[in-house]
Amino acid sequence: MTNNEVMKSVRYTLEIKNKEVLQMIQAGGVKLTILDVVNLLKNEEDEEYLGCSAKTIHAFLDGLILQRRGPSDGPAKKFPTSTIDNNTILRKLRIAFEMRDTDLIATIESVGLRISKSELSSLFRAPSHKHFMKCGDQFLRNFLKGLTHRFRSNEAK
Repeated sequence: MTNNEVMKSVRYTLEIKNKEVLQMIQAGGVKLTILDVVNLLKNEEDEEYLGCSAKTIHAFLDGLILQRRGPSDGPAKKFPTSTIDNNTILRKLRIAFEMRDTDLIATIESVGLRISKSELSSLFRAPSHKHFMKCGDQFLRNFLKGLTHRFRSNEAK
């Protein structure tokens, strides 16, 4: 999944406007203009399409966490902003939406997939751990779809 798709999906799920997306990105420490945000949210075929960098999606997700949960009490976990993977995106979404394992499992099951608690925990392990599992695009796509069902249940039915 591209970073742009993740941003568009979260934006749709929460029904937020471009200005709020801009505020989240800026709260995460990246300075963009509203025109940049509009271009980030365009389709790839569009001439003015702007690819979302790892630094920008980190900032967006960090801004989402700040908006939904407020600043952390202790030092925030630092991720290298030069790259981002699906596991990191999933972890940040879990934090932003304050989801426990049971919430994540229910969200995934709402789109017809099954995952055990041990499989789920392997997605959040350190990459060096022997039971670490990479989060695939399809799993992340289905998780985002499940979030949409959770937050926009009137339209999903």
